[in-house]
Amino acid sequence: MFNLDVLFSVSNILLFMAIFTRLSGLFASAPLFSTYPIPTQVKIWLAACIAFILFPIVQYNTVFVAPNSVPALTLILFKEFVIGFAMGYCANLVFVGIELGVNTFAIQMGLSADQALNPTSGGNSPVITQAYTYLASMLFIALGAHQWLFSAIYNSFKTMPIGYTFAFSPAMIGHIVELSGQIFSIGLGIALPIFGILFITDILLGFTSKMMPQMNIFMVSIPLKIYLGLLLSLIFLRPMAEYITVLIERFMVQIAGLF
Repeated sequence: MFNLDVLFSVSNILLFMAIFTRLSGLFASAPLFSTYPIPTQVKIWLAACIAFILFPIVQYNTVFVAPNSVPALTLILFKEFVIGFAMGYCANLVFVGIELGVNTFAIQMGLSADQALNPTSGGNSPVITQAYTYLASMLFIALGAHQWLFSAIYNSFKTMPIGYTFAFSPAMIGHIVELSGQIFSIGLGIALPIFGILFITDILLGFTSKMMPQMNIFMVSIPLKIYLGLLLSLIFLRPMAEYITVLIERFMVQIAGLF
């Protein structure tokens, strides 16, 4: 028979709050959960349900000492939120790099004026950027990367137990900074094939305008570059999908090893 006084003790309630706070930090920055307009109430209840599932496991494996003051509780909850947020932030770097790369060759295509609300980032971006973001999201789900995130946050309660101990070592912070720096290499890998061909096209159009000054090269270049950019996007769609798949898998492995 359950003892409600023990089940709803102050220590257990604070432990549940700490688990819920770490999951809230994950949902605040992780792909899909933070990038799509999911109602806040749904995310809160989802985090509460997962925290309810993890609570007995964490309670069994963790020696939790309840704080005896509000500042101490605030410090613990802040640390838990930062751990979850850092985990989701590292996973979201892939999507940021993809968006950076696609925006680069979209501007080269002449689609800088074609801006629409991007529900994944909350800002305005070219429509082709949104298409690649949706592609990355579908690959993220198909690979089960969201399950990898939940597995990583479950393991983080063993490697980073709830309490006053400082969870972030200098090596971990340096690794997170290194992962952040990979945004530019990801963007370059996404943009370089199409951007390079479009850049060569601009050079050839420049030679054409010198050889045929009577041609209105500006009116010719705009539809030509858009058509060529869309055609190249279709041609490189499968290699891009394979490249994004490798990126997501690599980042999930690094996140699992980091936390």
